[in-house]
Amino acid sequence: MINLSELTIKKTHEHFKNGDFTVQELVNEYKKVIEEKDKKGQKINAYREVFDDLDQQAKIAQEKFNDGSASLMTGIPIAVKDNILIKGRKSGASSKILENYTATYDATVVEKLKKEGVVFLGRLNMDEFAMGGSTENSAYGVTKNPHDTSRVSGGSSGGSAAAVAMNGALITLGSDTGGSIREPASFCGIVGLKPTYGSVSRSGLIAMASSLDVIGSLAKTTGDAEIVFNVIKGKDPLDSTTVDLNSGADSETDKVKTIGIPRDFLKGDAGIDERVLKNFEESLEKLEKEGSYEIKDIELPNIDKSLAVYYVLMPAEVSSNMARFDGVKYGSKVDGEDLLGDYLNTRGQLLGQEVKRRIILGTYVLSAGYSDEYYNKAWQVRNLLRSDFEKAFKDVDIIALPTVPMPAFKIGEKSDPLQMYLADIFTVTANLTGNPAISIPSGFMTEEGKELPIGLQFIAPHLKEQQLFEVGKKFETIR
Repeated sequence: MINLSELTIKKTHEHFKNGDFTVQELVNEYKKVIEEKDKKGQKINAYREVFDDLDQQAKIAQEKFNDGSASLMTGIPIAVKDNILIKGRKSGASSKILENYTATYDATVVEKLKKEGVVFLGRLNMDEFAMGGSTENSAYGVTKNPHDTSRVSGGSSGGSAAAVAMNGALITLGSDTGGSIREPASFCGIVGLKPTYGSVSRSGLIAMASSLDVIGSLAKTTGDAEIVFNVIKGKDPLDSTTVDLNSGADSETDKVKTIGIPRDFLKGDAGIDERVLKNFEESLEKLEKEGSYEIKDIELPNIDKSLAVYYVLMPAEVSSNMARFDGVKYGSKVDGEDLLGDYLNTRGQLLGQEVKRRIILGTYVLSAGYSDEYYNKAWQVRNLLRSDFEKAFKDVDIIALPTVPMPAFKIGEKSDPLQMYLADIFTVTANLTGNPAISIPSGFMTEEGKELPIGLQFIAPHLKEQQLFEVGKKFETIR
């Protein structure tokens, strides 16, 4: 019997090398967990599909160990969010409009992982087209939280977080547009990394908001998130927004000494649960005491405007990116009396309510007479936010915030979209500024007799992921 909860990438690699168990035996254990927890029993609903060639993938990976060509990632069982393309596999962004779409090429991150010889277990449930913070907007049902199945797993990468939390995958990939990796990681008690914008290729990611989207990983430890990041990062000719990582890469002198806290923001109208705030303060005290870090108060004058800016710019980009889904080029189609009827029927019947809401909102803020009033102003404030962070990072090495103002909420509890959007208040800023951020489990709080996880978030300067890994690993040893 393999103890899945204790496995990390390095430990798994050593077990493979020592012959403690084979790749096939490990894959079989994950298949059992998925069957018991995801499809029967708790019915977590993390997976949209478990791939049917796992035995063949495991055999190929095992051969690499047998002939000595295996890398650290060879044979590692991974699952990917339903908006990341794997050639020859279905990829539907958990939407009816792409229900039978089969990818014709590999996402760059998938291509890199294939070269390492990983085993792709399957594709994971998500909010439709990554629009949502609870996975309640999936066209295929909500993904439940493994810690309390009456609660959400978070979103939009809810399936990715739940799969790791229930030991249904060692590592998963997700995408983060406004907190879609970090929020579910916090809710499910695991690590979630949003890399620097442009450090990981978006080629093969079904776009939501192109200036905000980043592919990242969800894992049980900071060390595992670091290993995956080092595999998938890098400049890519297929994505013009990717950057040369050597231009700002970490050096040995980039050790973290100071952590900044925007306390004025936390004391304002952030709507934070007192127990989450208490956990945040206690976590920082531990870091200061055990990690020898200096904690400093900092000012981010415009951070309170982040949520408003995000919910202007993101829908505008959604409106543009979603225009391609019209029933003509690819995906499902609902016939109408004429071409306009095809458009109206296809989009009206096959897109969910949240997707429609964001398309309408985005089209409005881009329309004549309103783009100056909303869209252009939002971009001005986005630039101010970037400037605020650049100034702050001259005084401190990283910035700390809670990941989410509350623990996982009940399924159906936040039916009001505005209440749902407020859950993003601590995460959207890093997407607007492009900075890397990570959520680390920081403890639990009791709600209705259940222990619910809480997350602590660190934000670093551009391309300084190594600083996040340093502090994350340190915090894991002292929490």
